[in-house]
Amino acid sequence: MQSNKKENYSLVSQIPNIFTLLNLFFGCLAIVYTVQTGLILTTDLSGDNLVVIPEKICIATMFIAIAAVVDFFDGFIARLLGATSDMGKQLDSLADVVSFGVAPGMIIYQFLRLSFAQQPDGLDVNTLWLMPAFILPCAGAYRLGRFNIDTEQSFGFKGVPIPAAGLFIASFPLIYRYNNSTLINSVLTNHWFWYVIVFFTSYLMVSKLPMQALKFKNPSIKSFLPFIIIGIIATITAVILRWIAVPITFAAYITVSLVFKQNRV
Repeated sequence: MQSNKKENYSLVSQIPNIFTLLNLFFGCLAIVYTVQTGLILTTDLSGDNLVVIPEKICIATMFIAIAAVVDFFDGFIARLLGATSDMGKQLDSLADVVSFGVAPGMIIYQFLRLSFAQQPDGLDVNTLWLMPAFILPCAGAYRLGRFNIDTEQSFGFKGVPIPAAGLFIASFPLIYRYNNSTLINSVLTNHWFWYVIVFFTSYLMVSKLPMQALKFKNPSIKSFLPFIIIGIIATITAVILRWIAVPITFAAYITVSLVFKQNRV
């Protein structure tokens, strides 16, 4: 009876790890759909040649979003089952680097290719101009490494968490595909815009700015207020602006976190 009990406990303790591996699995799928997407040569209504990213890259966004949902539930399930472990913590970080670091980095890489493709001979751009895309996963890996050895981030984060940064980047294929604004498309096909996004997002992750987390010492209306505000902003902007709501909500998350500093780590 005792050995069966140990065996059952061992099986239960692996359930959160299975969810973590699903996070990694969906992150890998996101990379596949980003890399296979490539660029397509087409024409506009006036007959001029255009280089665009195919709609398939939006599938990568979907897989990153699914990875984020799974990532939330693996920690929730681990706490629910009392199955938290150092192994799970390390495994979670490894999965997050792929799903919210490497996969979004590849999305930026493709957008940089698209940006240079608008220029004469842009498809033959030197790879050095595309390499800044990989600063993002490097910053994410550094942030996760620091998080794993920091014992002070129990009820908040130092720096923007990598899933938030990854979802922010993952929203751009949807914005690019489902908007009718010439201005927005011209911005998304400008390589300087992407360099700013890379360095800004990377800085936010490696910084020690106090960010909100869904963990509270004393749960109360006051402690939930920042998330209520973020939820209201997200809902209103989603109805009005559709996918542009994601970057706006990301900015709101940072702003609200800095305003409500009493919940800092």
